[in-house]
Amino acid sequence: MSGTAQTNFSIPEDNALIARALENASIPTLMMSMVHMSGDASLLDGTIRPAGVFINEYQGYMSEDDKAAVRTQALDVIKDFRDSGCKLPAAPSRDTIHRMMNFIVAGDVPEDYVPMMLEEMELDGIDQRSDVCSDEVSAGARAQHKVLVIGGGMSGVLAAYRLQEAGIPFVVIEKNAAVGGTWFENRYPGARVDVGNHLYSYSFEPAHHWTQYFSQQKELQQYFEGVVNHHQLEKHFRFNTEVSGAVFDEVNNEWTVSTIDADGVKAQYVANSIISAVGQLNRPVLPDIPGVNSFAGQWCHSADWDDSIDCSGKQVVVVGSGASAFQLVPTIASDVGELTIFQRSAPWMFENPIYHQEVPQGKKWCLQNLPFYTRWFRFLIFWPACDGAYDTVFVDPEWPHQERSINEMNDFVYQMFFDHIKGQVGDDEELLKKVTPDYAPMGKRTLQDNGSWLSALKRSNVGLVTQGVESVSAGGVTASDGTFYPADIVIYATGFETDRFLWPMEIKGRGGKLLSDKWGIEPSAYLGITVSEFPNFYCMYGPGTNLAFGGSLIFNGECQIRYIMACLKTLMQSKHESIECKADVHEDYQRRFRELHARLVWEHDSIKTSFYQNAEGKVTLLWPWKILDMWRWTKEVNSADYQFKT
Repeated sequence: MSGTAQTNFSIPEDNALIARALENASIPTLMMSMVHMSGDASLLDGTIRPAGVFINEYQGYMSEDDKAAVRTQALDVIKDFRDSGCKLPAAPSRDTIHRMMNFIVAGDVPEDYVPMMLEEMELDGIDQRSDVCSDEVSAGARAQHKVLVIGGGMSGVLAAYRLQEAGIPFVVIEKNAAVGGTWFENRYPGARVDVGNHLYSYSFEPAHHWTQYFSQQKELQQYFEGVVNHHQLEKHFRFNTEVSGAVFDEVNNEWTVSTIDADGVKAQYVANSIISAVGQLNRPVLPDIPGVNSFAGQWCHSADWDDSIDCSGKQVVVVGSGASAFQLVPTIASDVGELTIFQRSAPWMFENPIYHQEVPQGKKWCLQNLPFYTRWFRFLIFWPACDGAYDTVFVDPEWPHQERSINEMNDFVYQMFFDHIKGQVGDDEELLKKVTPDYAPMGKRTLQDNGSWLSALKRSNVGLVTQGVESVSAGGVTASDGTFYPADIVIYATGFETDRFLWPMEIKGRGGKLLSDKWGIEPSAYLGITVSEFPNFYCMYGPGTNLAFGGSLIFNGECQIRYIMACLKTLMQSKHESIECKADVHEDYQRRFRELHARLVWEHDSIKTSFYQNAEGKVTLLWPWKILDMWRWTKEVNSADYQFKT
């Protein structure tokens, strides 16, 4: 675990060790570190340069000869830097940094994106998202404003860090026994993150220790626990405790929050503001199948894993073929006796050869020791997933191939994804038909694939069933065509209650308005954060803020908490006691949200069912604008969007 600013450097290793470490370096990233160490930007004008950039490709498609030449030159630069006392020359100018951005991605980083990327990289060692209150609000005023945070996952830990930093008193209510949220709960075999870990970490807490590029559940859980311990946040958490409800008192402009702990003890907290950090994927849903409870063997939902389950030699049925099953199935396939997977809809998958790959020791050394290598590596991961795929999700009504894609660029993605699948399936036409999705690419969650999913499906002890589940009985599962599949273990990888935000809590706002009634099946919030009729109430990872074409939810979370902190500052500066999104602002935002989604792939006719959609086929979970827009719109609060009361 390491802190924000990278100001003091030390490279004690000998030349041979450094040379060995450079064999594992990302060469484009290494070249950026060389500019910082040497102060010589002429490297950007040379003939040796990256040839392109793509998601999960960290070498810029450079030739082996070019990479070797850079390593040789880098060794000299590092030795000179080490032998001169590891003192950096003058920092590159903003124009030079922009040139470096263009160089490392072998393309043009538009000027509009440069401020966002500079803020994200923190090359100057300054956390621009830090303590937005500063001296504009007295320490005394901050100390009087109590905040209650619901949830101790990624967003809750982030909120806790920023609130402590700002000197605002708070408590975090967490239903589990520890922090981590989804990474505490999802313990099924093979659970791992889908965003490269050197990006899926807080900007103020970069980590060099990741053992894999896409780490598994245990290591992710340890990271969030480490952040809490490092910043001494644990004293603010109340574990094994659930929020059952909250009521806004319009007379005192306070929230009364009711809780119940694991022993059934009830309590109440009074807070000036509430931050909901409960997430979107935290309440598992079981399919409505007759006989689920009649099964005589072991069964569980993948998000509520039973640690006593041992699949070795057993007949196992997995219901579902989405993200969780995609990770679970390859992990257990070689151990089970027989494995049957019930697939409702085939997933599109994106080739990622490093999905299960370990981070080499040399790469870790570079991340730990070379100036700004960590920051540029983070940029190299972020940029290819930063709005580059945005044009692929717009439906072209004139496009003639609507049965498979939605526009010309989307059709290119179709061909790329299909070729990847066919290349693994080979001549098995029956399997190819089963695993080829019948909807446009990007229309549902696209999964990272290193070949393990289809390799598992091709095993002799694994069967893929595209019939639905008719019923469950004591001895197994019956498909809709009447075929019975005996089972010792049934695992439901069937997703979450995605359209029931904050369920089963009862949140009552102004006038006793129940949030669940206001939202119905179409939850919404202004910028995904604030809700009219619910003063001093904020959402993190709220309605319409999930991602489906790039970026990182941690980046989104950092944008959201900055906006929330700015709302708190605005309220305290106003001398009022409540701040509430205006109804017309909320309604206008939701209108634009709906109009844009109607033009995007996630509501396309080829998408019959999706956890992104509600019962009416409308998307409620996903952010429909660019990642840049999220960053821009959450940088500061427009007071005109809000009404204040004393």
